[in-house]
Amino acid sequence: MALEITDSSFQDTVLKSDKPVLVDFWAVWCGPCRTLGPIIEEVASDFEGKAIVGKVDVDNNQEISMQYGIRNIPTVLIFKNGEVVDKLVGVAPKEVIAEKLSAHL
Repeated sequence: MALEITDSSFQDTVLKSDKPVLVDFWAVWCGPCRTLGPIIEEVASDFEGKAIVGKVDVDNNQEISMQYGIRNIPTVLIFKNGEVVDKLVGVAPKEVIAEKLSAHL
């Protein structure tokens, strides 16, 4: 299951992780985000133990959303060693997301 990541947990969960971290920036009111949600959950299950998969609610965590320039949602960022190494904007198929995350394992 995807972790809920907040402004206060972001540094420890994402930036200090020794594994790649996929972060889905989303909002409850966003239709495409609801479409992507189950895909992110599947990716979280598939990569359990290999990578961290989490979600940031942009309405409740505006500090992180602003810091990374999130203007369109859903936006998926992949972090490795505290740096953004890949980005997807909009809904993407599970295969595309999994392939991008696998590239950073």
